[in-house]
Amino acid sequence: MANDYESFKKNVYDLTKIDLNAYKERQMKRRIDTLIARNKYTNYDDYVRGLRTNKELFDEFVNYLTINVSEFYRNPQLWDQLDKEIFPELVKRFGNGIKIWSAACSTGDEPYSLVMVLAKHIPISKIKIIATDIDKQVLDKARAGLYSAQSLKGLPEEYKKKYFTQVGNSFQISDEVKKCVDFRSHNLLKDPYPKDVNLIVCRNVVIYFTEEAKDEIYRKFYQSLTPGGSLFVGSTEQIINYKQLGYTSKRLFFYDKPC
Repeated sequence: MANDYESFKKNVYDLTKIDLNAYKERQMKRRIDTLIARNKYTNYDDYVRGLRTNKELFDEFVNYLTINVSEFYRNPQLWDQLDKEIFPELVKRFGNGIKIWSAACSTGDEPYSLVMVLAKHIPISKIKIIATDIDKQVLDKARAGLYSAQSLKGLPEEYKKKYFTQVGNSFQISDEVKKCVDFRSHNLLKDPYPKDVNLIVCRNVVIYFTEEAKDEIYRKFYQSLTPGGSLFVGSTEQIINYKQLGYTSKRLFFYDKPC
C-alpha cells in the first residue's frame, strides 16, 4: 500500500501540480484515505481514474486537499496590533502605495480584512492587495464575496456595518472593498513569488508542510519582501530559526526584513 501511495502522489502531481511530498504524510494520507472511502473507491488507482474523468470528483478532491479554514479578523488581538502598530509603521515607511500580498488567502476573508483595517490609515481607493491561493474554487468564492454569519463572528461591528449588506442569512461584502483585491492562482511550492512586497500575510497554512518545505517558503518570502517589510504568520506558526533565515522580530508572529 505504501508503494501505491507513492504512485498516487505522482499521479496527483501530474493532474494538479500539487506536490503531496511537501505535506506531513501521515496527516495528509489519512485525510485522503477518508475521502476515497467516502466516495466508495477501494484503491488509489481506481480513484485516480475517477479524478481524470469526473470533474465533480476532481473539484471535490482539490477542495478537500487544500486546507480552507478561514474567517474574518482571526485572532483579533493580532489584527489590533496590525492596526495600531504595524500599518502605521509601514505607511510611514512606504507611503500610500504600500504593497501587500495575502498568500494562501483561501475564501478571501483575510485580504478583505486587510483592506478594511488599512482603510483606517490610507484612502481605500489607494489600496491594492494581491491575494493568492492554489485552489481555484475558493478563489471563485472569494471573488463572489458572500459569507456566512459564522465567518464574520470575530469581525468588529464597525466593519460589518460599513462594508457588508445582509442577503438572507448571508453577508455580501461591498464592491468598494472587492475592487481593492486582485485574486490570483498560485502554488507556494512551485510558482514565482511577487517582488518588492512591503507586507506578506500567510497564516495557518505553513503548519501543514514539512520542515524543509517551510524553510523554503520562508526563504522565498524573505526574498519577496522589500528591506523594512514584514511577514505576518499565524498564531501557531512561530519561526524558530528566523534569525538564520535573515529575519528580525520584535513582536510575536511578525518577522521583519532588516532595512
